[in-house]
Amino acid sequence: MFALVAEETVVDLDQALWQVWKAMDVPEGFRAEIIEGAIEMSPTGGNRHFSVNRRTAKALDRYLAGTGLSSAQDGNLIAGLKVLIPDVFVVPDDIDEIEHPEGLGVLASGVALVVETVSPGSESRRRDLVLKHRAYATAGIPVYVIIDDYDDGGAVTVLSGPDPERGAYARSERTPYGEDAVVPEGPAKGFAFGVGITGERRD
Repeated sequence: MFALVAEETVVDLDQALWQVWKAMDVPEGFRAEIIEGAIEMSPTGGNRHFSVNRRTAKALDRYLAGTGLSSAQDGNLIAGLKVLIPDVFVVPDDIDEIEHPEGLGVLASGVALVVETVSPGSESRRRDLVLKHRAYATAGIPVYVIIDDYDDGGAVTVLSGPDPERGAYARSERTPYGEDAVVPEGPAKGFAFGVGITGERRD
């Protein structure tokens, strides 16, 4: 008489997603991120999106000149086995200091600030306003800035005081386009997201 023994296979979802992500051949014009137990594919933004991000990066570089920090765009930010790709982020000039051991991006622990410019569509808004809010807070990113053309004529929301355990930020300051949204802490403290970056309020 034979007894059949079922072997239980335990799959580490985070590790499985990480391996799939590393093996992906992402089509040009798209980005792939690991957020909340899924690989999120999204297209890169259009001209407006690109222009806002470029103005943000240039303004941050001027503001941070001489601090040993500068802006970067569209790179992989690694937090454990999670992958996020901010539109703009602030890192040391010597990026080797925070390079991921496998050379796949930079470690979240070395990133001072991230910026996301919201693209049109409900999925894009959910990604930046909900999923990435939790992901950046969980990763301990000190300041998360959301530039949102679709928030009642346009608004910049500055989140700070991350609580990694809760996956939330303690402080949130929303500023409509046409006024300055000021970074409250960190190496970019005092930097203003104003009309030179966002433009005036939109109809």
